[in-house]
Amino acid sequence: MSNQVDVLNEGKSKLLLAKLSLQNNEVAAAMGLALDLKLLWPPPCCGRIDTYNTHLAGSDFGNLKHFSPAAVLYPGSVRDIENLVKWVYKLSPYYKLTVAARGHGHSIHGQAQAPNGVVIDMGSLRGIDVHKHELYADVSGGELWIDVLHATLKEGVAPRSFTDYLYLSVGGTLSNAGISGQAFQHGPQISNVLQLDVVTGKGDLFNCSREKNAELFHAALGGLGQFGIITKARIQLEPAPQRVRWIRVLYSDFEAFTRDQEYLISQPKKSTFDYVEGFVIVNNEGLLSNWRSSFFSPQNPVKVSTLNTKGRVLYCLEMTKNYDEQYAFLVDEEVEAMLAPLNYIPASVFTTDLGYLEFLDRVHTAELKLRSKGMWDVPHPWLNLLIPRSKIAEFDSAVFKGILRNISSGPILVYPLNRNRWDERTSAVIPDDDIFYLVGLLRSAFHSSSSPGNSLDELIDQNERILRFCRESGIGEKQYLPHYTTEADWKVHFGAKWPKFVQMKALYDPSAILSPGQQIFMDPDLSTLHYHSPEL
Repeated sequence: MSNQVDVLNEGKSKLLLAKLSLQNNEVAAAMGLALDLKLLWPPPCCGRIDTYNTHLAGSDFGNLKHFSPAAVLYPGSVRDIENLVKWVYKLSPYYKLTVAARGHGHSIHGQAQAPNGVVIDMGSLRGIDVHKHELYADVSGGELWIDVLHATLKEGVAPRSFTDYLYLSVGGTLSNAGISGQAFQHGPQISNVLQLDVVTGKGDLFNCSREKNAELFHAALGGLGQFGIITKARIQLEPAPQRVRWIRVLYSDFEAFTRDQEYLISQPKKSTFDYVEGFVIVNNEGLLSNWRSSFFSPQNPVKVSTLNTKGRVLYCLEMTKNYDEQYAFLVDEEVEAMLAPLNYIPASVFTTDLGYLEFLDRVHTAELKLRSKGMWDVPHPWLNLLIPRSKIAEFDSAVFKGILRNISSGPILVYPLNRNRWDERTSAVIPDDDIFYLVGLLRSAFHSSSSPGNSLDELIDQNERILRFCRESGIGEKQYLPHYTTEADWKVHFGAKWPKFVQMKALYDPSAILSPGQQIFMDPDLSTLHYHSPEL
C-alpha cells in the first residue's frame, strides 16, 4: 500500500511539474525531481512535435550510431525553432537538454543526432527565391541542393560550387564546407554565401554577412552546427551551361597524376576545365564497373588488364568542360588543347556528353541502382581527409599502395584544392600548404563471405590504421566531416582556431545545447572558457 501511495504521489508531482512555467523551474529543481520532456508543456508551435516516432531521427547514412531523441520538431516556421531553442536554453540550468538540426541525415557518426534531446527536422521548412539578375538565391536551410539546382536552372542560373551528391541540405553542407570538383576554382560552398539567418543557442535569430554580425557569419560557416542553426542562406549564382563534356584518363604513375592535377587547377579559368577530380583504382577492376561510371558507354570496354598494369595501383583523372549547344562545334578543339600538356596513358581516354543537370546529379543515378540491389542502406564507415600537398606522395605509398592495396569497397577519391579559395575567417579547418588534397574513402560494409576485407570491423580497422600512420608520420592531415571523441583531439584538429572556436561557443551557445552529436562541447565551464569532452 505504501508503494502505491509513493507511485501516486510521484505521478502527481510530475503532473504538477508539467504545469509549471519555465519561470518556476527553481521550484522544480528544489523538489529534486527529474523533468520529463514528454510531460512538459512545449513552447508555442505552429508545426508539430512528435514524441512517438523518434527512432526515425535516431540514425543516419553512416548506419553506425543509433540514438533516438526524446522528441522531433517539425517546424512550421523559423519562429518555431527560435521558441524551441529559447525554451531549452531557459531550461538548461535545471535540466540538461540538447538540440540537433537534421537535414537529410547524411552524416556518418551521428553528428545530427541528439540522444534523449530534440531533433529539428529542417526539411519541414522549404523556400527558394531565385534572383537571376542579381545572381543569388535565398534558400531555406532545410532545402536540398538538388531542389535548389532545379529551381535555379529554370531561370538559366545555378550555384557556383557543389558537392558530388546533391541530396544534402543547404544548412548541413554549409556547416561543414561543401566541396567537389568545382572547388579548386570557386572555393567550397561556404566561400559562395552572401548572407545567413542563424538561430543561436540562446534562441536569438540573427541575419549576418561579411559586413553585418560578421563574427557569427564566419563562425557558422564550417562551424559544425556549434554556434547556431542555419535557417536561411543567400547563395551566389552564375549563368548555367547546358551541356558537359566529361573526360576520364588513366595513370599508372602517381607523380604524373598529381602533377597534371596541380597543373590544371593552377591555370586561368578560361584555359582549364570546369571540374577536376580523381580517384584510385586499387584492385585492377574494370574502370566501368564502379558506381561512379554509370554514364560511360559500354562501347568503351577498356579493362585495366588490357593496359598491361596487372598488380599496380591506377589513378583516374576526370574533368569536365561546360558548354552551350550553340558552341558545341568548339568543344572538341578546346578539350584537345587542354589535354595536350597532360601525361596520361594514351589509350585510356574515355569521353561522354550529357546535360548539366544529368552530370551534377550523377551520384543519385548510381544510388538508385544500389538501392535496387539492397546495397545502399548498409554501414558506411567513410573517412575523408585533407592531406597537404607536401605529404601526398608519402600518403600514396603507405595507404593507396599499402594499407588499401587490393581492397575495394567503394570509390577512393583524391583531388587537389587551392587554399586561396578558402576564407580563413570561417570555422573550417584545412592544412597549411597552398595546395592540399581531398582523400575520400567512400566505403560500404557488406556482411558477406564473398566480400573479404569489406566487413565493417575490417574497414574500421583500416581507417584506424590510416589515421595512426598519419599521426605517427606527421602528415599534418585534417579530417573533413571530422569525428573525434576527446577534447585533446578536437584541440589538435582546430589548432590555432581552437581559442576562437571556444570563445564563439561561449558567446552564442553558452549552455552547449546545439549539435551534441559532434561531441565537442559536452560539459561547459563558462567561467574559464574551458570545455571538457569525456571519452566515450
